[in-house]
Amino acid sequence: MAGEITDTGELYSPYVGLVYMFNLIVGTGALTMPKAFASAGWLVSLGLLVFLGFMSFVTTTFVMEAMAAANAQLHWKRMENRQEEDDDDSSSASDSDALMQDSYERAEKRPILSVQRRGSQNLFEITDRVEMGQMASVFFNKVGVNLFYFCIITYLYGDLAIYAAAVPFSLMQVTCAGGNDSCGVEADVKYNDTDQCWGPLRRVDAYRIYLAVFTLLLGPFTFFDVQKTKYLQILTSLMRWIAFAIMIVLALVRIGHGQGEGHPPLASLSGVRNLFGVCVYSFMCQHSLPSLVTPVSCKRHLTRLVLMNYVLILAFYSLLSFTAIFCFRGDSLLDMYTLNFARCDVVSVAAVRYFLGLFPVFTISTNFPIIAVTLRNNWKTLFHREGGTYPWVVDRVVFPTITLLPPVLVAFCTHDLESLVGITGAYAGTGIQYVIPAFLVHLCRKDSQLAFGPEAVNKHRSPFRHTFWVGFVLFWAFSCFLFVTANIVLSESKV
Repeated sequence: MAGEITDTGELYSPYVGLVYMFNLIVGTGALTMPKAFASAGWLVSLGLLVFLGFMSFVTTTFVMEAMAAANAQLHWKRMENRQEEDDDDSSSASDSDALMQDSYERAEKRPILSVQRRGSQNLFEITDRVEMGQMASVFFNKVGVNLFYFCIITYLYGDLAIYAAAVPFSLMQVTCAGGNDSCGVEADVKYNDTDQCWGPLRRVDAYRIYLAVFTLLLGPFTFFDVQKTKYLQILTSLMRWIAFAIMIVLALVRIGHGQGEGHPPLASLSGVRNLFGVCVYSFMCQHSLPSLVTPVSCKRHLTRLVLMNYVLILAFYSLLSFTAIFCFRGDSLLDMYTLNFARCDVVSVAAVRYFLGLFPVFTISTNFPIIAVTLRNNWKTLFHREGGTYPWVVDRVVFPTITLLPPVLVAFCTHDLESLVGITGAYAGTGIQYVIPAFLVHLCRKDSQLAFGPEAVNKHRSPFRHTFWVGFVLFWAFSCFLFVTANIVLSESKV
């Protein structure tokens, strides 16, 4: 839950941490990227993908620096508490007023001297898992903390809406495609929601039935505490990489045999809005960095490893998207890329077709309860008052209900995954990936200088330590917000 400091858990090597981060970033967004690539043109898409990957790397280093600064605050408070306990033991007979005055003077004078004596680098070791909500409470004022929670809650709502739409949409596409045609989606057919699925049932009816079943099966987990097990994570990761490998190999084989149908344009500005949102969403990891980075056993070359991770992810996204847009026509690419392989002319083996078509169902279904519980806990933290407790009805009914209903209602109204991912990434994603890290690193630097003096050096400070980079990230975030909003307004006015 955001806002809590918890144990680091079992430590793992830097390379295991790299794999965990890779698995976290490469998720649902990767499945919507091929269509966004085809809509915006391959040259514009590649350029924007590289640039947004770089910007995400910059803000990732910002968050790691803020984590180290928050750890320094915690370490310093522990040192202060231990020193005060020692002083209390040695001067128990002293007058209370004199003791308070001495404690005040010690708190005012000791920081720089103590940092110089003990070494500032030890203070900035990342040993405690400090979530983003806790960092916000340390470095932001009350307004900033509330804005942080508003941003993270909005993002999690978008995440849940995407998941709630993706599972029923995949089931509808697999079971309704082609009516009685068991071979799946036909290459030259564009289906409408009003087309028939089974007998009198329309495709949209089937979608909503699947959505209702999905909600009834997974929704109750929102009312309880649920934890992702290690084995479940291993299983979903294994399924993910088998699916991605199959799709890339099949696309390459079709292109190699001269069966590629795609002729993507160099650039098409009309598709840039959704591409931007998809790319931001596809590089999202900043909110989970404390859980990923803190258990790493050796953090000496942490920034270098993160950079390597981003290079690998860029290469993977490029390979997946380029094989997709040259294998399939842009107008035939579906929002969920796996569904393009539910065709007999693409995959002749029925088991593979159904595995790829239903792949989002298995992987997304395991993540939905985890995200729902995280959102519910963030609501609780936002309204929590020190020392207060919630009535049973509020705690067990109201918070889970306001967590579950909005994303299900959004999914009931639309299954346009590309737009859902684009809007979530372009607005809430921009706040989490750019705005919050920029303000965190700026304020933590000021706070560290005041608390520990200018000689204290954060060993995990970002290589982008000049103030220019903070300003540039904020300027870019503001520009993106204006661009996406203007693009939406223009699109609506044309309609």
